Amino acid sequence: MLLQIAEPGESRVKEACKKRVVGIDLGTTNSLVAHFADGQPRVIAMPDGRDILPSVVRYQAGGDPTVGGAPDDGALQDGAITLSSVKRLVGRGVADLGAVRAMLPYEVVGDERAVRIPVPGRSPVTPVEVSAEILRVLKARAEHELGGEVEGAVITVPAYFDDAQRQATRDAGRLAGLEVMRLLAEPTAAALAYGLDRGSKGTYAVYDLGGGTFDVSILKLVDGVFEVKATGGDSALGGDDLDRAIASAVASEAGAELASWPRPRVSAAVAEARRVKEALTTADEVTFGLRGEGGPAITRVVRRQDLATWCQPLLERAGRACRRVLKDAELSAEELDGVILVGGSTRSPVVRADVEARFGRVPLSDLDPDSVVALGAAVSADVLAGGEQDVVLLDVVPLSLGVEMMGGVVEKIIHRNTTIPCGASQTFTTYADQQTGFDIHVLQGERETSDACRSLARFTLRGIPPMIAGMARVDITFLIDADGILHVTAKEQTSGVEAAIDVRPSYGLSDEEVERMLVESFEHAEDDLLRRNLAVERVEADRILAATRHAMAHDEGLLDDDVRRAATVAMSALEATLTGGDYLAVRHAIEALDLATKPFAQARMNRVLELQMHGRSLDDVERTLGVREPQA
Repeated sequence: MLLQIAEPGESRVKEACKKRVVGIDLGTTNSLVAHFADGQPRVIAMPDGRDILPSVVRYQAGGDPTVGGAPDDGALQDGAITLSSVKRLVGRGVADLGAVRAMLPYEVVGDERAVRIPVPGRSPVTPVEVSAEILRVLKARAEHELGGEVEGAVITVPAYFDDAQRQATRDAGRLAGLEVMRLLAEPTAAALAYGLDRGSKGTYAVYDLGGGTFDVSILKLVDGVFEVKATGGDSALGGDDLDRAIASAVASEAGAELASWPRPRVSAAVAEARRVKEALTTADEVTFGLRGEGGPAITRVVRRQDLATWCQPLLERAGRACRRVLKDAELSAEELDGVILVGGSTRSPVVRADVEARFGRVPLSDLDPDSVVALGAAVSADVLAGGEQDVVLLDVVPLSLGVEMMGGVVEKIIHRNTTIPCGASQTFTTYADQQTGFDIHVLQGERETSDACRSLARFTLRGIPPMIAGMARVDITFLIDADGILHVTAKEQTSGVEAAIDVRPSYGLSDEEVERMLVESFEHAEDDLLRRNLAVERVEADRILAATRHAMAHDEGLLDDDVRRAATVAMSALEATLTGGDYLAVRHAIEALDLATKPFAQARMNRVLELQMHGRSLDDVERTLGVREPQA
């Protein structure tokens, strides 16, 4: 028998004993699977020899789905339908789709809870089911290559995916028969691949322009620790949107609006625009050709400068996101050590030139931008499976999380760009006397009022002992795990009663809403602060009015006519200010009421003291207060 000899702490896990794990980039346009072997990650090729698997599923009536191949125009052909760009629908309701819905070459139905896609000859399918079909093919290919069952997988997601979208991705993995070890942000995966491959240390921007999403993140790499300093993005900047911009420009030159064309012609124009965009990666000019089906035939020579002009509005929006994320990270472009390109759309010289101009440096492109995310996911999977790499991944929360308080204001508990996993607690109290429960409303967003933020979940804490207002103490704790899933706990200190919830909203927070929330948080900061202050003062005014009315009714005999009249006038004035929008007026009216009722409050206090002192000697009082020791 042979025994392996190694220095203490330097023994190596035998390759044959390690779990078979893979990293998967489940993309909008293409998907890849990779694994870690012989000290480095590598992509597992598909049967046709290509690394990528098109994220396209074709459903044939009465037959099994077919995965891969080029997306057609999406129309019904021979009882079949082809579904592409499904990643844009994962974890969303119909109302969340917005402009994305018009870009899809197929119909979608459903409600605010979920999206479904009608399929001829069978029940409608969900984006989770379509994604699972893609994952099954990747899993089968990996098992064929590795010679056994895949025991775990790390699946990448855009940095801006919210809890519902992450959970839907995890569900797709489980439906495909995968043990999802972790959901990893795509920019982090890319930095992980670059950091280990190049031995890099420093601060990097990851510019990820894929088929359906755009992410930009600032990451700091130090001694195997990958910390996300800030993240941002714009969901309307994928390669699909660049294709549509090209097709729209050509249609406009031909005297037509792209949206007015029949769906098959729109799909054909967008597909031709994609071909032209890809061809312009190496050529200076390419001919755009559209046959005359559903409209006049169009032929137009497209030059690289045309592409730059047509795509400039979209790239400018990417630039705004880059500026915001640098500001959040408190860095300038000059302080970065490099810019990493991720996503197939960054192959375009137009995009690369724009990135170079914005960051003032030539971006890194040593690794294939299509495969770098899958390579990083494979490294992460190897680490989780007990591999040799010593790596720590620190992601961040893309949007602040908090709870609604009285008056509709939001108290943020975990702030945007906080490193995860993380946790935070705050203590709250009751508003009304004898209150025995809390309705806890969990919110996500950057605005100061609940109606301007996104509702994630509600739950109730019951069984609180009845006390006077302000006496109960309820600790609310937010915990975010490594996958970005939020867990909320509420516990009353006196009784120990507790309630908890794992926040799993039935519909997702779309990327458009994330971006909109961030923009609005800056644009409306002053207005939000005024609304918050007004809400807080109104709550305080209602409390004081109720307490004053109760005291005047309970101790009516202590009121003289002058104080009663002054208090009544001050209460009426305070009530009048509540209908306005000036929080300072409400605050001044509260102070005026306090001044008017001060003699009444003193009379009540004197009465309490008289009752306490009745029948007691001065010596008793002094002994109670500890002023004088009792004499022997």
